[in-house]
Amino acid sequence: MDMGNQHPSIKRLHEIQKEVKEIEQQVAVFSGLSTDRDYKKLERSLTKQLFEIDSVDTEGKGDIQQARKRAAQETERLLKELEQNANHPRRLEIEAIFKEAQALVEREITPFYKGGNCISDEFEEGIQDIVLRLTQVKTGGKVSLRKARYRTLTKVCAVQEIIESCMKQQLSLPLSNDAHPSVSKINSVMCDVNKARGTLIALLMGVSSNDTCRHLSCVLTGLIADLDALDVCGRTEIRNYRKEVVEEINKLQKYLDLEEEANSTHAYDLAQNQSILKIEEIRKKMKEVNSLLLKTENASDLYLGSKAELQGLIAHLDEVSAGKNPCIREARRRAVIEVQTLITYIDLKEALEKRQVYSEQTAAEHQSHKAVWTVLGNLSQIQQEVISFDGNRTDKNYMRLEELLTKQLLALDAVDPQGDERCKAARKQAVKLAQNILYYLDMKTDEWEY
Repeated sequence: MDMGNQHPSIKRLHEIQKEVKEIEQQVAVFSGLSTDRDYKKLERSLTKQLFEIDSVDTEGKGDIQQARKRAAQETERLLKELEQNANHPRRLEIEAIFKEAQALVEREITPFYKGGNCISDEFEEGIQDIVLRLTQVKTGGKVSLRKARYRTLTKVCAVQEIIESCMKQQLSLPLSNDAHPSVSKINSVMCDVNKARGTLIALLMGVSSNDTCRHLSCVLTGLIADLDALDVCGRTEIRNYRKEVVEEINKLQKYLDLEEEANSTHAYDLAQNQSILKIEEIRKKMKEVNSLLLKTENASDLYLGSKAELQGLIAHLDEVSAGKNPCIREARRRAVIEVQTLITYIDLKEALEKRQVYSEQTAAEHQSHKAVWTVLGNLSQIQQEVISFDGNRTDKNYMRLEELLTKQLLALDAVDPQGDERCKAARKQAVKLAQNILYYLDMKTDEWEY
């Protein structure tokens, strides 16, 4: 219909809907909490549009009433989506983990403020655990959750890098203050740099109310200016010392732009990330090998070529750059496990077929050793089912496979090696295999995604 001939109320509703449409994308990627300023702003904007819609006079006309109803429903849907994004259980899980990180930082940051750079094992291990747990948070492909996870990981990983840098930091000096008048000033700046590290960590983790990124940037720029003004009189060792301290300052400055990076769509939505695309390409090839192995009745002729191809895929995965993104590292790790599981499947199949060919030689084996191989035969069949399994943890087949694997572990536990070393080694390997298959089954069904 020509807009010029439309009823003024319909025109007004179209204008409002256009404004609501502009807000929609902001709602879709909103990754904060209901207490955030941006949440309040979006909520006010949508509520305002509802009032605007409600104020449109329908003049009792059915078409206008329907149009107003649709506009109101769409706006209410966005308000509900905004609330769900902010209160999603996984979003609250991310926030709970982040609060643990904040508490850890508040406990461990004091040495930095005193000008030192001593990092406790508890701090390092605690941050590492936080990163791992954040990486494992399931987002279900929801953009707002991916963004929340990435934003939080960006901050915590930055803290991890800073403390790792402190632990690896081995400046060629500091020199003694007596070496040259400039050395005393450089040593003093280095002490200020350590304090700045503490300030930066506090800012990244949101536990500092006294400083801002802008102020810290000014402080760091001032420290570089102080170092540039020093006269090192051609002394190489002092010039190198100053250079290393400047490099340390530059490393800190790069973290001040993290918030902007964390808002970048390409950063948190990894579906188009080149490393992820490469991993998915490798997984596709792995699935082709998998399908060929499982569908071919007599697959023994394929074992050698398939294993060589799979080992090549492992090499390609090793070449994939994860950068500093733990989610990409996790995606690569899982792909490696998938490929290694297939290689293990082929190895076991080959070993079982070899035992059948040389059955006369295996007849004289210790009974306990034979019992272990019986379990390995069962594990091979179960592993094939696990590799083919494409369900979730609520499926009866999942529970059946889990129960079968548990029974094999119990069967291995009941094997008495009776002092036979070969049997002990075989049982140990069989237990590890059963546990790996069980882990792989859990990994396939834990609904994790990058």
